[in-house]
Amino acid sequence: MRSFGLILILLLVLNACNQKMQQTIISQDNPQWIKANELAHKYIITDGHVDLPYRLKVKNFRLEKEFLGIPVETKEGDFDFVRAKKGGLDAPFMSIYIPASYQQGGAKEFADSLINMVEGIIQAHPDKFAEGRSPEEIDANFQKGLISLPMGMENGAPLGEDLTNVKYFYDRGIRYITLTHSKWNQICDSSYDPERHWQGLSPFGKQVIAEMNRVGIMVDVSHVSDSTFYQVMQLSKAPVIASHSSCRKFTPGFERNMSDEMIELLGKKGGVIQINFGSAFLDGSIEVKRTAQREELAKLIEKAGVTEDSPEARKIIDKYRASHPSLFADVETVANHIDHVVKLAGIDHVGIGSDFDGVGDSLPTGLKDVGDYPNLIYLLLKKGYSEEDIAKVCYKNVWRVWKEVNRIATNT
Repeated sequence: MRSFGLILILLLVLNACNQKMQQTIISQDNPQWIKANELAHKYIITDGHVDLPYRLKVKNFRLEKEFLGIPVETKEGDFDFVRAKKGGLDAPFMSIYIPASYQQGGAKEFADSLINMVEGIIQAHPDKFAEGRSPEEIDANFQKGLISLPMGMENGAPLGEDLTNVKYFYDRGIRYITLTHSKWNQICDSSYDPERHWQGLSPFGKQVIAEMNRVGIMVDVSHVSDSTFYQVMQLSKAPVIASHSSCRKFTPGFERNMSDEMIELLGKKGGVIQINFGSAFLDGSIEVKRTAQREELAKLIEKAGVTEDSPEARKIIDKYRASHPSLFADVETVANHIDHVVKLAGIDHVGIGSDFDGVGDSLPTGLKDVGDYPNLIYLLLKKGYSEEDIAKVCYKNVWRVWKEVNRIATNT
């Protein structure tokens, strides 16, 4: 089967070069946008999922002098200090992402290496970044003008089959665990994996939920299968989060997102869904169109008898791209997902979980990096959301869950 990897990369590069053609036009002179920008800096903004550590890891990031500027200001990726300050981002959860390949071995060591990286960034820039191990600590950092870097572990594989590792990672600063990622693991089944090995949670996974409740780590149901979700909702004594998921209503058949019934139950149990910004998570038609474009381009290149990485292929792609529009969702689509959750579960059960640095160049126009949160707040204001509503979306809903998880842990 032919690989479309290079074709996809070239398409995305060409799309990026033409973003201005599709950019949601939001005038920053608009009084309502100015108000949105003020709110973005008045209130804490927490983002449930930013993949900066893995992005730096694959680029062989080292805490040496010449590398220290990477989290401060760069044109690469979606996150740095300068853009975060511009957008009002105060508490991005650093994703300690463990690829499914590490489920065969080395997961704990890999997780530790990413945690060490986050700690190293904080130590290198104490005037810019700080730990974020509790809502209260982040509140205090906010008053000092520091960006907190709380951590969530994406994929519970590093726990192995040893429950004491839950406390180990809590002590290392992990405050939520996404139970699995793209494959089933020792804890549960994945929404992406057709093999439903456990039909939900494994026997060990059920123990993990109880131990997370006891220790004070939030349970994250992003990535899990539907059966896993419903079993978690039955077992967890504490409310749970979906750190970077969106609404299945807009992506029919995409199990990675949450159905209306799941969102309603999450709300009834006191949880929060944090909306993912990836275009494929926001609009089901976009990935269908992208796949069709890749396949059509592959046929054109094959018919021409040239290789994907040749100058001739580039000319074919350029010509094709000129007659096909860029394929991105936009910031208004994100606002629509938030609105949908509010209608289903109420204003207390939705937040932001961008997946910046994790969804590549599929980010929506108007939300291309961490400097763009005011654009989303602007659209929520336009929809009639109050200042208190926006504060809840920005951080108060997640703080409520986090504090309740801590309360239950203290009393267990």
